[in-house]
Amino acid sequence: MEARLLESVFPADTNPRGNLFGGTLVAWMDTAAGIAAMRRARSVVVTAAIEEIAFTVPIVQGDLVEIHARVVEVGRTSLRVRVEVHRENAIEGTRELCNVGHFTMVAIGEDRRPIPVPPDEAAPAA
Repeated sequence: MEARLLESVFPADTNPRGNLFGGTLVAWMDTAAGIAAMRRARSVVVTAAIEEIAFTVPIVQGDLVEIHARVVEVGRTSLRVRVEVHRENAIEGTRELCNVGHFTMVAIGEDRRPIPVPPDEAAPAA
């Protein structure tokens, strides 16, 4: 399962130098990871862990930010989601990979306790 988000970087999203706040980017990444995980788990999910995210390529005011999240591993109650972030300057027509992060999401029931992730319906029967 996958999810794609497209965000535009506005002045309120940046620091005084015009760079996107790291916390804002992580929130966007977490949202995309959650959507991808919910689609696969068919339940509510919560974030259990976020692996190291390095901010090596600045994202600036006016950039478009595409966030692509894909479930890469499924455990009994957890899902590992790879999230890639690209920045795009639509005026210049440039695009570049900025960040990659891995999020561990856990499926939860109404009692907020972990529940099993159902088997993938697309997987061949054994």
